[in-house]
Amino acid sequence: MFFNSFAFAIFLPIVFILYWFVFNKNKSTQNALLIIASYYFYSCWDWRFLFLLVFSTFLDYYTGIQIEKAKKESIRKFWFWLSISVNLGFLGVFKYYNFFADSFSDLLNGFGLQTSPLLLHVILPVGISFYTFHGLSYVIDIYLKRIKAEYNFVDYSLFVSYFPLLVAGPIERATHLLPQVKIKREFNYEKAKEGIFQFIWGLVKKVVIADTCATYANAIFDNYSSMNSLSLVLGAVYFAFQIYGDFSGYSDMALGMSKLFGIDLLRNFNYPYFSRDIAEFWRRWHISLSSWFRDYLYIPLGGSSGGMAMKIRNTFIIFLVSGFWHGANWTFIVWGFINALYFLPLLLLKKNRSNIEMVSLNWDLKSVNVFFNIVITFAITCFAWIFFRAKSISEAFSYIKRMFIDLRFSSQYLENERYNYELLLLIFTFIIVEWNFKNQVEPISGKLSWLKLALCLIAIITLGTFSDYKEFIYFQF
Repeated sequence: MFFNSFAFAIFLPIVFILYWFVFNKNKSTQNALLIIASYYFYSCWDWRFLFLLVFSTFLDYYTGIQIEKAKKESIRKFWFWLSISVNLGFLGVFKYYNFFADSFSDLLNGFGLQTSPLLLHVILPVGISFYTFHGLSYVIDIYLKRIKAEYNFVDYSLFVSYFPLLVAGPIERATHLLPQVKIKREFNYEKAKEGIFQFIWGLVKKVVIADTCATYANAIFDNYSSMNSLSLVLGAVYFAFQIYGDFSGYSDMALGMSKLFGIDLLRNFNYPYFSRDIAEFWRRWHISLSSWFRDYLYIPLGGSSGGMAMKIRNTFIIFLVSGFWHGANWTFIVWGFINALYFLPLLLLKKNRSNIEMVSLNWDLKSVNVFFNIVITFAITCFAWIFFRAKSISEAFSYIKRMFIDLRFSSQYLENERYNYELLLLIFTFIIVEWNFKNQVEPISGKLSWLKLALCLIAIITLGTFSDYKEFIYFQF
């Protein structure tokens, strides 16, 4: 069930009505309804993997209590490592087993030892990376005595399986979400209105921007060998806006619908394509994942407390692991490595914390420099996205090679669509809108909010693609 599907358009209002008008007596009944709705929502993908979600929930709930109750450090460590091992074990088997088996087989074949690896022919359980990280952060925080264990199984289950964030985040923390699910929520009209605005803007990003860009990006990447330099550059740009509109659109819809239930989720995107350097980009892109790796991997490795060699080592580890988290393919690892290389000069020059506040431009020479920094940051980000999008490293290099060899800069006709000038105009309009409202969570709220909402709905109806709606990119991670 997709957020942009007709089935979800029926599902969400039903849950909303039941939540506020039938199950509104206390927080327990509200939470129970949301759990039932979440399990139904998840089972719509593949009910067979529902047991994995339930097992993971029970495992971390039980081990969290045992860690807190244990008197001896050895017992605490036993339960802690049991939870970590089982969680990462499930993730490793379902997501990475075939990758490692194929890679090891290729290595042996390179030495002349012919092997046929035993592969698992199972689909990846949707959302496994996200709800596994929810549980891991919870158990780690209990082990480090940052939080107390949750003894109410219903409340904890909702923390893990809450359907707005279940399949593609944001990656929540127990310190932020659990306190909200432990209290009864009262309906707040203003928050609900904010939620509707944010949900609709997320829908615009998905069905108007991302899905339209996907049509062109797919056509170019799938036929890159016959494309000229201009088309290949545009293909990278289209994919950049596809993945941004797709993932940030999902996050906006998740945050927006959650406000309808009186619950606030962590912000996951903060206009990343207006970043002035790659460090700022990663503070604004997939914020919940970046902060997760910072708190649970980078800092435990020593963070920035050691010498420069340690900082460089930890930075590369973070980016490589982040790339690998995205998928079991060498393309993602190379993508992470490229971003680490981008980050390295800022780290060496101690400028990785230079741009903290949101960018602004004035009519002066300094703003010209800022503008070019934004353009350069976007350009190198698009270059790295080529590896993220390509099916293999060799395909990525072939795409890049042709981009610099076939130096023809003429518009090409794509068989499945018209000339793409209209899409460039749409993207430009989208950039202008986001720039003018970059100090807000989304552009619709504020002055003339209902007029802007009406314009968004018109854009969705006239430009959206619901007949062949596309799933969200991050569902595969």
